[in-house]
Amino acid sequence: MAAITRAVALGRKGSTSGARAALLEIWDSLGPQGDPLHRCTLAHYLADLYEDAAQALSWDIRALDAADSLTAERMGQYDSQVDVRGFYPSLHLNLADNYRRLASFDAARREIDAARDCLHTLGDDGYGAVIRKAVAEVAESIRLQDTARRQSAPDGR
Repeated sequence: MAAITRAVALGRKGSTSGARAALLEIWDSLGPQGDPLHRCTLAHYLADLYEDAAQALSWDIRALDAADSLTAERMGQYDSQVDVRGFYPSLHLNLADNYRRLASFDAARREIDAARDCLHTLGDDGYGAVIRKAVAEVAESIRLQDTARRQSAPDGR
């Protein structure tokens, strides 16, 4: 997790290509059967480093797949205060947003509905507010069949 955090910090400092390279190197070292917490976290952040919605989508799918493999026990070993169920609103939101940008509106609607269905897992804090607002924004963009990138979308910085 420390190496992933360092790579994410590179992106936040403006080095998108450096962050992407570092995260891809870590991904290669993890392998497809690597720790689901590491795979989920890494893929979730890596998706934000791609402008291309199809490339971002492939990483967001990997993040969701890894979250599905992540047990409460494993999450508790890393942080006993974090519940993996709280990952799902953001994961489904990102999938919905990518499908929307690719004009796959039926898939986008399924994912935004999945995000809405698990919003109850979020706290009444800043993070929860950001995710709830983004879900509403993406839902409206889906309704309008708007494929433009959202101004508020994460970009790895």
